[in-house]
Amino acid sequence: MTAGMPSDTERRAIEHDCARLIALYANLSDDGRWEEAAKLFVEHGTLVRPTAPDHPIVGRQAILAAFKARPARMARHVYSNVLIDVVGSTSANGSSTVLLFTGAAPPIVGLYHDRFCLAEAGWRFLQRRGSLTFKN
Repeated sequence: MTAGMPSDTERRAIEHDCARLIALYANLSDDGRWEEAAKLFVEHGTLVRPTAPDHPIVGRQAILAAFKARPARMARHVYSNVLIDVVGSTSANGSSTVLLFTGAAPPIVGLYHDRFCLAEAGWRFLQRRGSLTFKN
């Protein structure tokens, strides 16, 4: 084991916590609980939506403002193929496939690449970078 790397038990706990963060983000987003969703990011975190890959949103307050600026809609995010790679005891990377259902458009299939860090409040997103796999 490399110095600074977590034990197997710690690694599995980090993988679980980061995968849970992805699921929590989906649930909070689908419920329109924007303040709670924004708090899943570190203060200086970055969100890049799959539908706007050239427009990163930087900072928790900017992410919250972007969430609140969305038109109201019924949506359900389904994540699969979640893979978390632990980099160290305070950082990890992840990828996941997302399927977004809304009542107004065909489903959207995309991919997220995440960077996680251990913050005072627990594991948080440092960066969520989305892209579309299939475009309508």
